[in-house]
Amino acid sequence: MTTPQTIRVGVIMAGGSGERFWPLSRRLRPKQLLCLTSPDRTLLAEAVSRVAPVVPPKDIYIVTGRHLVDPIREAGTGVPPENVIAEPCKRNTSGALAYAAACMMARYDAAPQNITMAITTADHEIGDAERFQQTVAAALDVVERGGVLATLGVAPTRAETGYGYIQIAEDARSVSEGDVAIYPVTAFHEKPNREVAEGFVSSGRYFWNSGMFFWRISDFLDELDRVRPALAMAVRDMAEAAKEGDELGVHKIFEKLEDISIDYALMEHARRVVMARAEFPWDDIGAWPALNRTMARDSRGNAGRGEPVLIDCDNCIVYNEPGSGKVAVGVVGCEDLIVVVTSDGVLVAPKDRAQDVRLVVAELKARGTGQV
Repeated sequence: MTTPQTIRVGVIMAGGSGERFWPLSRRLRPKQLLCLTSPDRTLLAEAVSRVAPVVPPKDIYIVTGRHLVDPIREAGTGVPPENVIAEPCKRNTSGALAYAAACMMARYDAAPQNITMAITTADHEIGDAERFQQTVAAALDVVERGGVLATLGVAPTRAETGYGYIQIAEDARSVSEGDVAIYPVTAFHEKPNREVAEGFVSSGRYFWNSGMFFWRISDFLDELDRVRPALAMAVRDMAEAAKEGDELGVHKIFEKLEDISIDYALMEHARRVVMARAEFPWDDIGAWPALNRTMARDSRGNAGRGEPVLIDCDNCIVYNEPGSGKVAVGVVGCEDLIVVVTSDGVLVAPKDRAQDVRLVVAELKARGTGQV
């Protein structure tokens, strides 16, 4: 009797509304479709290329909003067009991953225990692709032994208050047989204040929660059965409806799901979670200030693209999308400022107000303008 072969699938979460990187990003061109960490490759193209050595492109899926299916299919990522799948509506990361699991159960002729999901994101910069792939492969090996869910934790380099943290025990020992350290998780912690974050960093036992997960679908469902039985039932029901070609039935089930993150819904309550330690450069490209960490800077800490002219400026981000041949951009005597110029929009904001860019987008929407 032959043992059923394990099928590994990659799931890249790539939703978004195009607000945080306005005016460069738009509703139909959110940050994952922008070249923010590379001059000629989008964040999504980079994400696909990183996973492809571990999971073949034919088994990589991109989960996104319905409005982004066509733009992503046209972006040329190497993923088959039919593998760009749209959530029926927004239901946070728990909904996205429940929907992805149901789609995998419907598409593959395999039992849930023989389908392993590698869930990554489309908005991270990762500096060592080979080490990342080794880490993903090690996490998949561990979860395929059965019974555990895995996440990927990043050793903090600063007291970051914008990330969640993963805690491991003081005397934690790796459960991996290879050179990638994988530890049992003690607890998950939500975004801390500055003082708490500093304690996390100094302890050496807390890691940034990267938002990447690995599990067999059977173990995912087993844990949901215990902590979110209604969500587990919804996954199975959506899979059955999808197998029967009942798209409307899938949508009706999905629309009833709770709008909650996978961390709140599952990971904080799961019994057996392990963390693969990320030993490679990592950054979450969450808002304009992230470019200070990912783009080359001049001697005064300024990050520029499109050949802006900077006079007596310090620690500024100046992004001239049209380039100096079409638009000349000059900034004089400024510090810690974001200046972004596109063909139909200009943003000027202090770096510490970067999260308020969405307020500009909200006001433009209220005015009914076309630049969103």
